[in-house]
Amino acid sequence: MGIFILTKATPIEDGSLDWIKNIKISHRGLYNNEDIPENSLKAFKKSIENNVAIELDVQLSKDNEVVVFHDYNLERMTGANKDVNELNYIDILDLKLLNTKEYIPTLKEVLELVDGKVPVLIEVKNEDKVGVLESEVYNIIKTYKGDMAVQAFNPFVLSWFKKNAPEIARGQLSGSFEDSDLVWYKKFLLKNLLLNFESKPAFISYEIDCLPKSIVKVQRNRNVPILGWTIKSESDIEKANINCDNIIYEDK
Repeated sequence: MGIFILTKATPIEDGSLDWIKNIKISHRGLYNNEDIPENSLKAFKKSIENNVAIELDVQLSKDNEVVVFHDYNLERMTGANKDVNELNYIDILDLKLLNTKEYIPTLKEVLELVDGKVPVLIEVKNEDKVGVLESEVYNIIKTYKGDMAVQAFNPFVLSWFKKNAPEIARGQLSGSFEDSDLVWYKKFLLKNLLLNFESKPAFISYEIDCLPKSIVKVQRNRNVPILGWTIKSESDIEKANINCDNIIYEDK
C-alpha cells in the first residue's frame, strides 16, 4: 500500500487538460535541424501550421531571461562553447542556430507567436535549487490564455508549482536516466515515480524505450494520462499505442 501512496498522481478531471491526450505533441517543434532548427520560431510556426501541440525547453540566461533552448551548453546548436547561464540574453541573441537565420527565442516570444493556436508543453530544465527559474516562468505564463502545461524531471520543480501556482497543470518526466550523473538511489526513486507524493503530477511523460513498465501501467489504470517520449519510428508508435495516451514525437 505504501508504494501506491508514494507514487500517486492527481489527474485533472474537469476537462481542462483533455488536450494532453487528444493532440499530438511535437518535440521541440517540427524541426529538421537543417533549415528548421529545434526550439526555433520557425519550428514552432510549422507546428502551428500542422495543428499539433508544441513541447519546448526553458532555462535561464545569466540575466534571468527565460530562454527556449534544450542543452545547458550552447555548442551543439550554435558553435559557442558556453553554457546558457554564462551569457546575458543580449549576447545569446547574437548566436544563430545551426548557421541559419534562426536565433534562440525567449518564452515570451514563443507564447506571443502561439497565442493559443495550439497547446504548449513547457519543460522546465532545472537540476539545481528551485525557485528563481520557476518564478520567472510563472510570471510569464500566469496570464497566458491558451492551453498550456509544465513538466520536469526534477519533482521539486513540480512541487514549487504545486505550492505557488496550483492552477498550472504539471507533469512528471521520467525514463532510464542512463545519461544522468545522479547517484543510483536518486535514479531509482525517479524511475519508479516514488516522489509523486511530493510533486502530485497531473500526467506522466515516460521514455518510450522503458515501456512497458508496471508502475506506469498503475498510473494509467488510475486515469493519469501517460505521454511517451520521444517517438521517432513506427515501432515506437506501436509501443505507444499500447502503453500511452499520447505521444511527444519527432517528424524529421
